[in-house]
Amino acid sequence: MPNLNPYLSFRDAAREAMEFYQGVLGGDLTISTFGDMPDSGASEGEETLVMHAQLNAPGGLVLMASDTPTGMNYEKPQGISVSLSGGSVDTDYLHRAWDGLVDGGTAVMPLGEAPWGGEFGMLVDRFGITWMVAIEDSFSSLSD
Repeated sequence: MPNLNPYLSFRDAAREAMEFYQGVLGGDLTISTFGDMPDSGASEGEETLVMHAQLNAPGGLVLMASDTPTGMNYEKPQGISVSLSGGSVDTDYLHRAWDGLVDGGTAVMPLGEAPWGGEFGMLVDRFGITWMVAIEDSFSSLSD
């Protein structure tokens, strides 16, 4: 079955962001730089920027990111949210994830009881990425 995974773009903060997300979500992080790839299109001095990063977090969660070299057009993410959801068995993990993601960011809708049941919250993290966190029994477990 194919996978659908968030791929975040940054100007020059991909490494910092992905290391932050690894600290919050756990898992294994791999990072390749533009310097690792000859003829990658990066300008001189941009060899340490992230060409591709992938975080494989518990429960099969995969988050990817890269930096956008100065020679390429970059627009801050807008109109897209990363959704992190799970069932009641994932409550502790999702609460810790919320607490970590909102640290240095802004709670747009604090994580709390949702009118449809369970819990829901929205935030913008310190890197400008919008997240939704949902805890409901109808979602499959992150530990599946």
